[in-house]
Amino acid sequence: SAWQRVPWDWAMERIAKLVKEDRDRNFIARNEQGQTVNRWTSLGFLAASAASNETGYLTNKICRALGIVMIDSQARICHAPSVAALASSFGRGAMTNTWMDIKNADVIIAMGGNPAEAHPVGFKWAVEAKARNKAKLIVVDPRFNRTASVADLYVPIRAGTDIAFLNGVIRFLLERGAINEDYVTAYTNATFIVRDDFQFEDGLFSGYDATNPEVRYDRTTWTYELDDDGYAKVDPTMQHPRCVFSLLKAHVERYTPELVTAITGTPTDAFLKVCELIASTAVTNRTLTSLYALGWTHHSVGVQNIRVMAMIQLLLGNIGMSGGGVNALRGHSNIQGLSDLGLLTEMLPGYLTLPRDNEATRAAYLAKRTLKPLRPGQWSYWSNTPKFHTSLMKAWYGEAATRDNDYCYEWLPKLDKPYDSLRMFDLMAQGKVNGFVCQGFNPLASYPNRDKVASALAKLKFMVVMDPLATDTSEFWQHYGEHNDVDPSEIQTEVFRLPTTCFAEEDGSLVNSSRWLQWHWKGAEPPGEARTDIEIMSDFYLRLKELYATEGGAFPDPILQLHWPYRKAEDPTPDELAREFSGYALADLSDPADPARTAVKAGQQLAGFAQLKDDGSTACGNWIFSGCWTEAGNQMARRDTADPTGMGIAPGWAWSWPANRRILYNRASCDPSGKPWNPKRAIIEWNGRQWSGLDVPDYKADVPPGAEMMPFIMNPEGVGRLFCADRLADGPFPEHYEPFETPLGTNPLHPKVISNPAARVFANDRNMLGSSEEFPYVATTYRLTELFNTWTDHVHINASLQPEQFVEIGEDLARELGIANGEIVVVRSKRGFIKAVAMVTKRIKTLTVAGKPLHQIGIPVHWGFMGLTRKGYFCNNLTPYLGDANTQTPEFKAFLVNVEKDMSEFMPHSHEPGQGHEERKRPEAGLIPATRPASWLTRLLTRRTEV
Repeated sequence: SAWQRVPWDWAMERIAKLVKEDRDRNFIARNEQGQTVNRWTSLGFLAASAASNETGYLTNKICRALGIVMIDSQARICHAPSVAALASSFGRGAMTNTWMDIKNADVIIAMGGNPAEAHPVGFKWAVEAKARNKAKLIVVDPRFNRTASVADLYVPIRAGTDIAFLNGVIRFLLERGAINEDYVTAYTNATFIVRDDFQFEDGLFSGYDATNPEVRYDRTTWTYELDDDGYAKVDPTMQHPRCVFSLLKAHVERYTPELVTAITGTPTDAFLKVCELIASTAVTNRTLTSLYALGWTHHSVGVQNIRVMAMIQLLLGNIGMSGGGVNALRGHSNIQGLSDLGLLTEMLPGYLTLPRDNEATRAAYLAKRTLKPLRPGQWSYWSNTPKFHTSLMKAWYGEAATRDNDYCYEWLPKLDKPYDSLRMFDLMAQGKVNGFVCQGFNPLASYPNRDKVASALAKLKFMVVMDPLATDTSEFWQHYGEHNDVDPSEIQTEVFRLPTTCFAEEDGSLVNSSRWLQWHWKGAEPPGEARTDIEIMSDFYLRLKELYATEGGAFPDPILQLHWPYRKAEDPTPDELAREFSGYALADLSDPADPARTAVKAGQQLAGFAQLKDDGSTACGNWIFSGCWTEAGNQMARRDTADPTGMGIAPGWAWSWPANRRILYNRASCDPSGKPWNPKRAIIEWNGRQWSGLDVPDYKADVPPGAEMMPFIMNPEGVGRLFCADRLADGPFPEHYEPFETPLGTNPLHPKVISNPAARVFANDRNMLGSSEEFPYVATTYRLTELFNTWTDHVHINASLQPEQFVEIGEDLARELGIANGEIVVVRSKRGFIKAVAMVTKRIKTLTVAGKPLHQIGIPVHWGFMGLTRKGYFCNNLTPYLGDANTQTPEFKAFLVNVEKDMSEFMPHSHEPGQGHEERKRPEAGLIPATRPASWLTRLLTRRTEV
């Protein structure tokens, strides 16, 4: 039960054989119904959040060729709800504007995030808006945080009640008429008429089925009334009782200011001040921008938290506008990119999706995804899905993908259900997963109910950890006192630790929150024997391919025929991979305007996705990235800072998807006649011949104003969705549901339906939910500027700045419990406990909720038993194992705990090198180990067998 050094060749050969053995034994070619599915469900894969686009692309290409469906990334536990919410509202699952554009706002609301602390560099644009525009900054948060310290208005809120608050804002806007009615009528589905059998009653939308644990709702009624031509019926007056506008007014009528206060704990006068500031941007010369992050995504209603703000911005006319938008602030350097590349169980690159079991043919698959317009004259850009999908399959399978074999469609793994990472660890805990690859991820520290995750890892046959750091996950089998109280002799998992480079030691591209693909160059050579993820994944694939070529095995065709055109097969360059996902011609392409002219010669890079074909003549690994590397070269490497108007467009800096467009839906920045709503902030406008301006038009450039085509071209309706027709798992309108651990024990709106009825909770996890009688306080988790998850606690300066685990406790609660600042407290939930220093603070106030006082505590997430900080407890000892109904992103931000003073004499303390793991008294505050442990891996390690 110890690490042993082994050579790279030995480790990679051993891993390849273990993987092949498991795949051959457990590969599912056909399901019980005889349908071809070609999937493998006994190996899980978690992909890195800081990996380059090139690494992510190659990883997905290899995993899908193997038939892996149990693949996920950091996006699952951070911003997956952003993709679902923003795509279902506007058409694309990404930040609508840019970091730089924040400076153009008149009002900024930071709710569901703390950008001054979590995104300090980006937050400078909010500060500039205050200086430049006299912008007002609103902060709504359970804690008075660093963002609140520079806010014009701070209001507290109970964790997990954002929808009640924001539905109340919508009620205020509609009651006061504080909306941009011209925008709403023209550019939203407010005028669309909904089917007459759609209902909402007692907390449930029509179609609810309590007996189906996977899909709770039949969403048939959640759509529009259609005419004989298949187009949605509309009422331009918005007076029809079943038009979306009428239904929305009826839905939010219950959310009076008094009810909002009773649910959220926000004082009524403070709530109304927020409403008034937001309403001030309903005029065309003022905009509101929304900044949010994990404070909205980490809930069982995470998608709907974001959806309700999207609806507010549509009502105000702030989508497509400079200084407007709904802006998802990503927390990892490339988690936007990995989302774009499809590193989630149900996804393919470019937000294409994996087929389902019942989609036996490519024609059936495409028919469901090639969306037809729902209004006359509309341009539904998803009508190009056949081009996107064909070009992807040509990039992956080259000459093997032909029209005759449906471009290898059968080779894609099919889903019977999503194999998201919560399901992955649940199946692992049941002993149904044998192998696990962990690429730049620390799931033991990152996933809820840490005991369940640790138990799951102990049931694996083998685990491969690719990381530059010695992570807690790689050491899960070692005993670290109370912090990791295990017996190594009882854990038989074979663990391989493969030392990788970090982002600063390799070339490649990353996608930031603004959708900018930015190329970076390595700043140092990797230490010791560390290898890039690209080299490791390529080595793994080539060894596996050789085994299948010589031994045969389960369905080898996708492995043997995977397109691998790289000059150095064992180590493809980032340049090669970037050119592949950008796209290139496989045959000469004619110019659509002049068919006699060749626009692109075979082998040349494409200019963009408009050149993609569905006949197999183009290859493109990710259609939304098409154009990032053209015949003119690497567009991601551009560094032109020119911004002549000072509006923050800077089109020559890097490259933004799609098509280098900086502000999405920018056609909506102009009225139907083509004139900018706000001429002082014009982004594009009609010049008499075409759309032009500072940005790339998000629209057909030659379609004149007055045409029936509307701005939201990724939606078949052509407009933004107030009513989310047939898209989400838990309802077309956001509704307040209590967190699964509610301090109220009921829901004031509908006592029979307390928490999200569409959320998936595994049976054994439902038994681990606590009640307010035993756990009376609300806890929420958050991050600190000084530490980056469990990564930078391996760095001396960061560990010195935040050396010891603490929890924030309000003064009132501390007084009640007799806890003094600096004392050690025990925080318990139904699932476990942590010990930490009590920080007694004025930043968390007691709220009055449903007429009773309610206390909340704050728990930073960063500590574990590895690194240079003092050894601490995972905050996920406490959190519940359940997630958002649409994306399964865990409910980290609202759960119940109890707090008590620690009466024991000793507290576990992290070990210095060579001193073992015995428990010792706490040293004086501020001290950290002086000796640097071997945190940065320079050698290859495998458990029980060191290089």
